[in-house]
Amino acid sequence: MNGLLIINKPKGMTSHDVVNIVRKTLHTKKVGHAGTLDPDATGVLVVCVNKATKALQFLTAEHKQYIATLSLGSATDTYDASGTVLEEKPFTGYADLEDVLQSFIGKSMQKPPMYSAIKIHGKKLYEYARAGEHIDVPARPIAIQDIQLLKEENNEITFQVDCSKGTYIRSLCVDIAKKLGYPGHMKDLIRTRSGDFTIDQAITLEDLAAGHYTIMPLEEAFASMDRLILEDESIALNGKKIHQNIDHQVAVYNQKGQLLAIYGPDGKGQLKSLRGLF
Repeated sequence: MNGLLIINKPKGMTSHDVVNIVRKTLHTKKVGHAGTLDPDATGVLVVCVNKATKALQFLTAEHKQYIATLSLGSATDTYDASGTVLEEKPFTGYADLEDVLQSFIGKSMQKPPMYSAIKIHGKKLYEYARAGEHIDVPARPIAIQDIQLLKEENNEITFQVDCSKGTYIRSLCVDIAKKLGYPGHMKDLIRTRSGDFTIDQAITLEDLAAGHYTIMPLEEAFASMDRLILEDESIALNGKKIHQNIDHQVAVYNQKGQLLAIYGPDGKGQLKSLRGLF
């Protein structure tokens, strides 16, 4: 049993909790996930099983899509609904919401929340936060491709955002709230897409427990990546270089359509093996 499961992670559970459940259900220790979801978030979590765990580094998608609900009027230390309220302001309405949302499209620098797993000086930010230690958190480059307003109801705004890997939607919610003149926090978050994998493909943990699932083979998972078919599969099996002047990563297959490896440019006009997947 080798391949992927697209799990709809439930609220209140860590991504690692999901991995442990998959391990117990499938009776295997070789399980990993690509792209962490916060405990309060739900949605697409890509889980690799057995030999497919070798491909994890290539399945952490560069682009994600989320549906977020922003609550205006109160800010928390965690930037989400689970945190301690730090600031409040009565909600009296706002103006120019569409313009504010659109102003976040493009490349920018974003400051991650203190309650996050980013490591600074070998220690996770949330460990500093829980210990009451102050530390300067450097801003990081992000890219937002699109933001679409979905719903407005009283002091809550629901929107869909397409963004780069590393974007913190909690921070985005706080920044949007500030531009609207309020303290704010992220009330709800659903990841609807991670790379090529969507919420429509996802199964629940209840589906998994009931056996209502299909393992996605790696060949299907990498279907959108450019492919290179070898006449002599031993080249990839032995990790040898391929004489192809290609400037991006490719999925390498044998004549039977089996995925053998992921190759990438070596900077000298050849492709080198980045990871064998056989």
